[in-house]
Amino acid sequence: MTREILSTTPVIFKKGKHSDATLLQLYRSLLVPRKIEEKMLVLLRQGKITKWFSGWGQEAISIGVVEALANDEFILPMHRNLGIFTGRKIPLERLFAQFQGKKSGFTKGRDRSFHFGSREHHIVGMISHLGPQLAIADGIALAHRLSNERKVTLVFTGDGASSEGDFHEGLNVAAVWKLPVIFVVEHNGYGLSTPSEEQFAFKYFTEKGPGYGMETIRVDGNNVLEMYDCIKKLSKDIRKNPRPVLVEAITFRMRGHEEASGTKYVPKELMETWSLKDPVENYERFLLESGILNEVEKVKMIAEIKSEINQALDIAFAEEAVQPNSDEELRDLFYPFEQIITNPLSDKKTEKRFIDAISDGLSQSMDKYPNLILMGQDIGEYGGAFKITDGFKAKFGSDRVRNTPLCESAIIGAGLGLSIQGYKAMVEMQFGDFVSVGFNQIVNNLAKIHYRWGQNADVVIRMPTGAGVAAGPFHSQSNEAWFFHTPGLKIVYPSSPYDAKGLLNAALEDPNPYLYFEHKALYRSLSEEIPDDYYTLEIGKAKLVAEGQELSIITYGMGVHWAKAAVEEMGIDADILDLRTLLPWDVEAVKATVQKTGRVIFLQEDCLTGGIGGEICAWISEHCFEMLDAPVMREGSLDTPVPFAPSLEKNFLPVDRFKEKLLKLRSY
Repeated sequence: MTREILSTTPVIFKKGKHSDATLLQLYRSLLVPRKIEEKMLVLLRQGKITKWFSGWGQEAISIGVVEALANDEFILPMHRNLGIFTGRKIPLERLFAQFQGKKSGFTKGRDRSFHFGSREHHIVGMISHLGPQLAIADGIALAHRLSNERKVTLVFTGDGASSEGDFHEGLNVAAVWKLPVIFVVEHNGYGLSTPSEEQFAFKYFTEKGPGYGMETIRVDGNNVLEMYDCIKKLSKDIRKNPRPVLVEAITFRMRGHEEASGTKYVPKELMETWSLKDPVENYERFLLESGILNEVEKVKMIAEIKSEINQALDIAFAEEAVQPNSDEELRDLFYPFEQIITNPLSDKKTEKRFIDAISDGLSQSMDKYPNLILMGQDIGEYGGAFKITDGFKAKFGSDRVRNTPLCESAIIGAGLGLSIQGYKAMVEMQFGDFVSVGFNQIVNNLAKIHYRWGQNADVVIRMPTGAGVAAGPFHSQSNEAWFFHTPGLKIVYPSSPYDAKGLLNAALEDPNPYLYFEHKALYRSLSEEIPDDYYTLEIGKAKLVAEGQELSIITYGMGVHWAKAAVEEMGIDADILDLRTLLPWDVEAVKATVQKTGRVIFLQEDCLTGGIGGEICAWISEHCFEMLDAPVMREGSLDTPVPFAPSLEKNFLPVDRFKEKLLKLRSY
């Protein structure tokens, strides 16, 4: 099928109404990535760079795109789109510093090749997982629509990467929401060494687009004029009539997926056939034969480009190797933000349930931040699975309270795209368990993007969580520990209505990524008087909810209520420390309670093995050993999935075992 898919017709250029200046500009733009490629392959053989992803033979796609779009329209490229970066006039010395892992590169040596973005140049780079950038493009395009900006966003993917679920989710959301996105598939016949017929069971992507209700156009990706004309015409039309379009660019990769992989898996005759369709050589021949370019101009232009490349390389090579600074590394995890606590304006309070406190905070944050967008399944007219956003659509409108398709990854990615354009996003997981479908976006995009190239992710993900309601293995998990291990995230987990409102407001204020856990069993079972006005609580600050002398219980979420009930029932005089914030957790508060009582137990609803309690107990053992009068203990749920039957679930949860441990700790 590969031979049938990949066109072998000659490259035919039509000058049309293009000026000579435009045609020569396209030629120069084509030459720059080709000459950089030539140089990089030499440097690779000399051992001066360690890796190279070649776009040789595919340059016309990038150049056609970058020359056709406005400079302030976002492009989201991939490995083989060097021409996007050079076409946006990124200084070559900085680009080369990026390739070499130097400090002046866009990622300060923290990431390689094209894994970076630049807001200045309206580029958002990829991550190695290939698919997630499609959803980011959706978010950027959504921001344009919400701001009434007549702009297009263009995102690249490969034919191999189209097998990713993110491809489907990205296209589906764009189609449903009629977002002004151009999805460009570089159809080069292979995903690394896997040919197209082993990736999908269709010939062309023009067969796939209609399934999404989306126009699809197929172009010769080796013809820079055809590519340029297609994107120029299409983008002009989409700015007037916003909608997504899928563009399939037929091309061929003339070198390995990356240089070390080679091309032995490609039939020799296929390489020979496609070498005749070289996008640079054929376009150059057209210009020479048309009299638009002559040999003298050609030689001069090539010499100028080579000189620019060599000068930039000299600057990049002269820069010293990056010197590690641990303080800077940790500081760059998050966008700089200094929290200022907001107190309620009046003393007026109302009795509110846990669920009402969350809804109250969310509504007041929507009032405070007109750029805050809510997204989630069924959060519109239905008001969400737990009715937290009931009435929100009527109050704030469907633009800001957005029902989403069933595609967690795309919606989280769209939240990141919104934040790139200065919006805030709240994404509701119908159940916290379902976040696993969006796991990659959280741990590899939201958590790492500021550390990598300085872009913040102003996204809060609400996570209805926890057991005790006989909901079984897929609606009851405590999965906060999945994310506790991931640098670059902040995690809050309130245990009371007062904390629920104040911590949610604080999370929404902070322009960094948050996971906000809310226990389902507390929604309608717990009430207290809380301020009617907007207020925030300090992130990273634990709360001593009970004071005693015998021992310390460190816990969070539902564990706070189990601990309160246990000490009252058993007559134990204990400190109960509610962490409230899991990342960052309150080291000083933990140390203070350990020093006070000398006996400590950590209680978590999560399974015992690999939970947050293990980490904090290890820290206590290492840093507070001389303060202890007994071994540090911990208790959690059984190391099994959450069972459905109430008797099994009761046995799964740690309540009874925790009471036994309390007695053991007190009598030690």
